[in-house]
Amino acid sequence: MTLSSVLIGFVALEHAAFFVLESFLFRTPLGLKVFGLTPQAAEANAVFAANQGVYNAFLAAGLVWGLAAAPEAAPGLKTFFLACVIVAGLVGGATASRSIWLVQALPALAALALLKAGR
Repeated sequence: MTLSSVLIGFVALEHAAFFVLESFLFRTPLGLKVFGLTPQAAEANAVFAANQGVYNAFLAAGLVWGLAAAPEAAPGLKTFFLACVIVAGLVGGATASRSIWLVQALPALAALALLKAGR
């Protein structure tokens, strides 16, 4: 297994966790703490968070698909879904919280760089 595959697996796991957190745990004490919300704000935004969680599930699924794909298809799938994660991370970092750049965009960018370097 290559280092890029390990990092892609990590990014996929992150997005699966984001899905669970946003779709199921958003209004729990953990969700309130992670997102820095009051119970009232979480309640008001829960539908939007659940929708966002589904998008994160799609990103995770696409990355897993890339890891499991046939060798001729895998690089394109990995590149596409990592690019999607990077764009989502850049937008999230610019609009929601700068920490998203570090948590979401940077690991995907590192995985993409390793993938392109053949590692």
